[in-house]
Amino acid sequence: MGERLEYAEQVTDNKVGLRSERGPVLAAVMLSTALIAIDSTIIATAVPSIVKDIGGFTEFPWLFSIYLLAQAVSVPIYGKLNDLFGRKPVILWGIGLFLLGSILCGAAWNMLSLIIFRVVQGLGAGAIMPTTITIVGDLYSVRERAKVQGYVASVWGISSVVGPTLGGVFSEWIDWRWIFFVNIPLCLLAGAMIMRRFHEKMERGRPVIDYTGAALLTAGLTLVILGVLEGGQAWAWTSPTSLIVLGGGLALLVVFGFVERSAPAPVLPLWVFRRRLLVTSGQIAIGVGVILLALSAYIPIFVQDVLGHGPLVAGFALAALTLGWPISASQAGRVYLRVGFRVCALIGTFLVLIGTSLLLLLDAESSVLTVGAFCLFIGLGMGLTAAPTLIAAQSSVGWSDRGVVTANNIFLRSLGSALGAAVFGAIANAIIGNDTVDPARLTTAVHRIFIGMVLVAVAMLILAALIPKSADAITTTAEAGTTPDEREPAHPSTTPVTDDPTPSSTH
Repeated sequence: MGERLEYAEQVTDNKVGLRSERGPVLAAVMLSTALIAIDSTIIATAVPSIVKDIGGFTEFPWLFSIYLLAQAVSVPIYGKLNDLFGRKPVILWGIGLFLLGSILCGAAWNMLSLIIFRVVQGLGAGAIMPTTITIVGDLYSVRERAKVQGYVASVWGISSVVGPTLGGVFSEWIDWRWIFFVNIPLCLLAGAMIMRRFHEKMERGRPVIDYTGAALLTAGLTLVILGVLEGGQAWAWTSPTSLIVLGGGLALLVVFGFVERSAPAPVLPLWVFRRRLLVTSGQIAIGVGVILLALSAYIPIFVQDVLGHGPLVAGFALAALTLGWPISASQAGRVYLRVGFRVCALIGTFLVLIGTSLLLLLDAESSVLTVGAFCLFIGLGMGLTAAPTLIAAQSSVGWSDRGVVTANNIFLRSLGSALGAAVFGAIANAIIGNDTVDPARLTTAVHRIFIGMVLVAVAMLILAALIPKSADAITTTAEAGTTPDEREPAHPSTTPVTDDPTPSSTH
């Protein structure tokens, strides 16, 4: 495609608030983020009500895993499409798919149909998540992102309260289907704001799309997740079916690796797996995805079926996790600008390790406040881990690679959540065994899952220690008032602008 456009000068006004020149675009990004943020918490508290209405307890982990799988395999593709066609058409496409998926999920008549419709939602989320983060990376320098992070974190903070509350209210007093229908006005408003507020100059050319790589990645990951989730349930781990499914998935991923080496425009460039900072931040993202999924899926069930509380109370227990995360994330910018990305990630992963270890103390006599306190502690650690490591990865590359790096990090987090759903779902199903939930067996299953979370947290702490010290060089220049983001020319092929068309207000 055509490579360069005349570079538009950066805005000289460093204000990053909603009243600044870039404020309308930031507001549109925040609203788009809210779609995913609310959906990530609202469904968890409704699972028992959904199962009670349409059945399928042993299949309910698919509500998470299939959604996250669709998101994971589509994120790298959307990351490439961002560079080929621009951010705006990709995010609008994602919002449209998410809207369609929400309507279909709300009309689902059994667990199978709900699972299938969650695929559509996941494909929409796969476009929204990396695109919003990439837009922020385009518009703001590292120093500015330390402040903007507070605005984006506030979306997750509000959603952490609104999501579980709506999920509990709809499930307990109205109808669980409204957890999906509530997305309709949000999608329409987000789409309208993006259409009106976000503009970009895009030079059209002849895009090269890696169809072969995308197909191999999708098929390979689908088979691997299917094999892990159904192993020990639909078929024995050592059965020919299990070996064919898992072996076939791994073989396709190996072929994918070879294809990407020679592809002219790979959907997932292999160089992102050869740079130490990108590898460590990506592996930490996998751990973040695993732990986030485990808590979101099993804390509400534990509170309801073991402690005997309703969906609304369970939602508030989970809200502590998603409230602690944005609280610390909003302050993470100050931390990494002062001590660097590596130390910030070490502090965060250490808090996550302590929090997951405390979960092992939970039993049938525990209070909801105790559950919430432990989740809050984990959330505080996550806020100092997830965003700073992603920003470090973004800041280590130029504009032309930022979309790929951002998409890769989000892809790995989604992959971690999908694998976590599969592995922990297999553990729970193996212990519980049928649709009848026995509190004693559920407690045992959840404790096994907590042990797995502790092991993941240990791995995250080790990975944080392996982040190269060179990653902190960017914070030194940011503290001095300039960053490589500001010194390099904005990428030529896509230049986002605000409503004011004058050169001084383009970005």
